[in-house]
Amino acid sequence: MRMERGVGQGSSESWLRPGLTCWRQERAGRVAVLHDGAAYFAAAHAALLKARTSITLIGWSFDPRARLLPGDSPDAGETLAELLRRLKAARPELAIRILIWDMPWPISAGNDHTPDSVRESLGPEIDFRIDGTLPLGACQHQKILVIDDAIAFSGGSDFEVNRWDTPAHRDRDPRRRLPSGEDYPPRHDVMMLVDRDAARALADLARERWRRATGESIPSADGDPDGDPDWDPWPETLAPHLTDVTVGLARTDPPLAGRPAVTESAALYRASIRAAERFIYLENQYLTSPVVAEALAERLAEPDGPEIVIVLSERSPSGFDRLTMDSARRGLIRALRRADRFDRLRIVAPHTEKGRPILVHAKVAIIDERLLRIGSTNLNNRSLGYDTECDLAVEVPADDAEARAALRRLLVRLLSHHGGCPPDVFGQAFAARGSLRAVLDDPRLMPCSRVCPLVPSRRGPVARLVEAFHLGDPVSPADAWRPWRRRKALRRVGGSSFLEEDTASQPEKAALGAS
Repeated sequence: MRMERGVGQGSSESWLRPGLTCWRQERAGRVAVLHDGAAYFAAAHAALLKARTSITLIGWSFDPRARLLPGDSPDAGETLAELLRRLKAARPELAIRILIWDMPWPISAGNDHTPDSVRESLGPEIDFRIDGTLPLGACQHQKILVIDDAIAFSGGSDFEVNRWDTPAHRDRDPRRRLPSGEDYPPRHDVMMLVDRDAARALADLARERWRRATGESIPSADGDPDGDPDWDPWPETLAPHLTDVTVGLARTDPPLAGRPAVTESAALYRASIRAAERFIYLENQYLTSPVVAEALAERLAEPDGPEIVIVLSERSPSGFDRLTMDSARRGLIRALRRADRFDRLRIVAPHTEKGRPILVHAKVAIIDERLLRIGSTNLNNRSLGYDTECDLAVEVPADDAEARAALRRLLVRLLSHHGGCPPDVFGQAFAARGSLRAVLDDPRLMPCSRVCPLVPSRRGPVARLVEAFHLGDPVSPADAWRPWRRRKALRRVGGSSFLEEDTASQPEKAALGAS
């Protein structure tokens, strides 16, 4: 059944609609895209040094041993805990607050630290809390860093010891080391930095999360307490990619204690996918959402629909994710390939020069040189209804040629680096051919050893069971611990055509208590 086109149809109607596809729309004087962990950590380090009143960090995880500037810089050996303690000692009035998800066992089983050990490493002057207020099994997945309410970061990365990497994604990089000295794999991630009212909106969101988790209110920061008219916490060496634009904030927030669910992230994906005219470019950690898959399949069925390029990891890093998320995405990829009647779909996994898989942790969408979206939202059921998420989205007006050219440069830079292709070469080929997939299919520009087509592997009975009921990937609290209700929940929110093929056997259904 074909979905009705609604929000965002046509080139004139905005895809960002407060109360539906976003929470708020606010102006930003500067927007920067931080490509991979090295760029984010360096920018965060520079901004933290300039903090005057407050530092607020909302995250999924946090490791005080993370080093923001590994390598040969003067601060290379300083851990994040040491940096924060130094800032607090130099400016006692600086309020430093950190709120991290109360990670349950067995997810926390591999951590080398506990909340108590983190508090000990930070010291009593830094306010470290854990958030255990969400529905059982849901996680606090927003990643937000706010400096003095003047600038704010949001995206896919936490301050962890295995997050730092450069766009080169070298096979071996001596700076990519765990505290134990062990090497960790190449990793791709993206963050966004905004200022002015967009930053203040993120600050408001962070304050609300803190209030829910602790019952305490955080006062807003009101400019520079020293009265310096030239004070600006924006990193001095970081040039913005976009200026004077409107930024939308799209959230996911599960229903709890009478508070209704917030599903702006899912609504924005549906609206922008349905209205895309030329191309849809997605980078994501997961691809298990039937809601997103059905929206993509609808466009693939159109003779003149947009081309779709999706960048995913070859496989998830943990055994649990390989069993749950990778098992579920097999069926979705098969169905999308069947829907690709006009050969407009490319799903690829990036590798290093010597063929080592690169972990894709970014959550990015660029659509039609019109929408740039960066956040924490994965393309799975959890992120669209069960966990807390926050994405920033810039929608560029049709008559803003400069901003549209900037989005095109960002797209070229992101996609070309996966194949080790110089951005100017990729950009020229894209302009000449007018097609992303035409450039992707050229082995001289994007070698298949670097960007490999992702082909679903064969499924065993356990994988089929996981796929049929999306085990480990709930839609909402209503089905979180009742997987036999998940298919009904997915039909309710959309994606029903991707559930028509029931791959679970009767004994498998009985094992789950399904009728």
